[in-house]
Amino acid sequence: MDDTRAILEDAEARIAPLALASNVAWWDSQVEATEENAERRERAEIELSDALADTELFARVQTGRDTGAVGDAGRGLDLLSNLMLRHQVPDELRARIVELETLVDLRFSRHRGVVAGAEVGDTEIKRILRQGDDPAERREAWEASKTVGSVVADDVRELARLRNGAARGLGHRDWFALSVATDELDEGKLADTLAEADRVTSVPFGRWKGALDERLAARFGCTTGDLRPWHYADPFFQETPPDAAVDLDPLFDGQDIVGLARRTMSGVGLEVDAIVERSDLYPRDGKNQHAFCIDVDRAGDVRILANVVPTHDSADTMLHELGHGVYDLGIRTDLPWLLRSTHLVATEASALLFGALAGRRDWLEQILGLTADEGAELEGRLLSARASELLVFTRWVLVMNTFERALYADPDADLDALWWELVQRYQGVTPPDDRGAPDWAAKIHIAVAPVYYHTYLYGAIVALQLVAALETELGGIVDRAETGTLLRQRLYAPGESLRWDRLVEQASGAPLSVEFLERAVSQLGA
Repeated sequence: MDDTRAILEDAEARIAPLALASNVAWWDSQVEATEENAERRERAEIELSDALADTELFARVQTGRDTGAVGDAGRGLDLLSNLMLRHQVPDELRARIVELETLVDLRFSRHRGVVAGAEVGDTEIKRILRQGDDPAERREAWEASKTVGSVVADDVRELARLRNGAARGLGHRDWFALSVATDELDEGKLADTLAEADRVTSVPFGRWKGALDERLAARFGCTTGDLRPWHYADPFFQETPPDAAVDLDPLFDGQDIVGLARRTMSGVGLEVDAIVERSDLYPRDGKNQHAFCIDVDRAGDVRILANVVPTHDSADTMLHELGHGVYDLGIRTDLPWLLRSTHLVATEASALLFGALAGRRDWLEQILGLTADEGAELEGRLLSARASELLVFTRWVLVMNTFERALYADPDADLDALWWELVQRYQGVTPPDDRGAPDWAAKIHIAVAPVYYHTYLYGAIVALQLVAALETELGGIVDRAETGTLLRQRLYAPGESLRWDRLVEQASGAPLSVEFLERAVSQLGA
């Protein structure tokens, strides 16, 4: 045990300061996409990677695991082994991967599409696709959203080749297999879960989308066979279109989105003022156009980057990111540094649970201020809208997961054609005529957050399980301080001292089960 403790203490003393420096540099590169910040981030990430690549330390970790250490010590060794494994590759290869990831990320942050001769950001493109009635303008906006794909596609293919080289040098089939294994997921079970999700959503999604297409054809004065990707409400058809949901945006016009999110969290006994004060929440040029939460130091410095505007989507996003943040702050502070972290599935579950509140009747009444009559009038449509969101999102995850498997199986394949084959198969979207562009590369996750998307679906299912458990035990979620108490005790506090699957069962009372997804989508048309 003394030897094991020494290994973990030595690792923490070396890795924790470098992780902090890397996180700060990464944050700076996202809030200000300058060459200087990108170079500083690259240097910091290489320094951290160098420490994780230490062959002597890695050998000590494997020896420590062989002794059969248990409890927090054994768990720490397992996590450290997974953390270090991806870095046990030649120095030049590691450095090249970091360099290329940084370059691609910088290009995404700086890139803007062009519509009507003017550069536009993601927010404006989404506005056009959600609200615009001119098919020509919609098409131009959709095509503008894809232009970044041509800028980064070659580099993303090269990243896949480099990552595969690293994975195969470590005895894994490819980067997909390595990623799943080091995230403590079973690839066979993952495939089975996604196949089951496909099965339970295929028929209801087909019915729902058929009705959507009829409405879109009437709106745009065409046949359903004429519908193309720009007729849908976002660049990837990963969100529910306004005309297939409840248009809540008018309710958020002029609202203080950040204030609403703070009020929500304080109502469930989770304080977020410290997170908000450290965060960068509003859009501007030269800043990452997406949203994320980062635990900078595993000691309370948690921040959010967002691009808040007064819409329902922004409220969902702000609550989602705070769902990550309160998880980070809820981890037991007496745990070793290596255990003061979150598994991707568990933190996504917390984030998705809170994000979904912005579309629930109780939240709209108690936080936004709707009357009981207004809430009652909306309730059935809200349940149906939530079901359609889950259908749309599940089908999108199936595209992403299947594509990434294929990308790492053969980075030199005809990925442009494969992308549209999968979009047509799982989402029912007809490809543009004679389209020959790397539209797949316009999805930032494929480049800089690879083999991640299935965790969103796992997280969504776990969030459904958590909601069911909280409602059964507490009778609701919003404005119940016990909500935060139970989440802290059962989900947040253990950090990574428990494997994610055991944590899910402890927190929700059941193993991850697609049955909860099936029940939720059955609310379609409620």
